Amino acid sequence: MSKIHIKVIQPTQIRIDKECDHLIIPGVAGDFGISFDHTPFITKIRIGVLQLFQNEYCEEYAIHDGFVTVENNVVTIVCDTIEKKNEIDIARANASRKRAEKRLKSSEENINFRRAESSLKKALVRLGLNSE
Repeated sequence: MSKIHIKVIQPTQIRIDKECDHLIIPGVAGDFGISFDHTPFITKIRIGVLQLFQNEYCEEYAIHDGFVTVENNVVTIVCDTIEKKNEIDIARANASRKRAEKRLKSSEENINFRRAESSLKKALVRLGLNSE
């Protein structure tokens, strides 16, 4: 089977730089798969789980905000945050979830609901990745 090269770049470092059989990316319009010889394109990604498949093994990452380009069997993701399951602080993610839920239920006028909603989504993805 032909391989795809995946490169994930954060502002301060390259986090992933390897080959895989195929991958699933959380796009703004829904999750989408990339296999060998995929049509070139660029799109935004949303908070979600990035899945990299190699043979029968699936490696999962929590990923937050960014964009992806696909061209000539090279997938490049530029994102703010990407975390492996073992890098996630469960206590911190739970605390973040509780804070965000409290803010979203609040009737205060100065609450940034979009930010609270984003924090809640990030916490839920982190916790969901660790519940498996």
